[in-house]
Amino acid sequence: MADIVHIPVLYGGESGPELTAVASLNGMTEEEVIAIHSGTDYLIYMMGFIPGFPYLGGMSKRIAAPRLSKPRSEIPAGSVGIAGEQTGIYPLKSPGGWQIIGQTPVKTYDAARQPPILLQAGNYIRFNAIDAEEFESIQAEVEAGNYNPQIEKYTV
Repeated sequence: MADIVHIPVLYGGESGPELTAVASLNGMTEEEVIAIHSGTDYLIYMMGFIPGFPYLGGMSKRIAAPRLSKPRSEIPAGSVGIAGEQTGIYPLKSPGGWQIIGQTPVKTYDAARQPPILLQAGNYIRFNAIDAEEFESIQAEVEAGNYNPQIEKYTV
């Protein structure tokens, strides 16, 4: 039986610079994109490209967006992005071309943690929208080593 890991996300603003563009591209409001993105359980197809990066399946075509025409040289760790009909989380600061719609304070990769990679292929992720105050609170818990995301058994 698979697990579902709840990942808190601060959508939009500096944390999600392309949220407005993704909404506009799809003829909807930012709130509608957030509701659709956070209202889905995503199957972790595979881990790849950098340690802890989950390629997630099951994203609604209604919020699909192409990769950026010019990739960024640096995307912050924890950035949540969309590329085509997939969504994922950048676990480390790295280059990338996905449309960034939010950020999580949760570390999906932490070399000091055992095991260092939080997520596993075959499990699921559910994104939960949070506000800036919650982000800062969770980030402080993560930095102190006191935060564990909610994990529950996935039932169909």
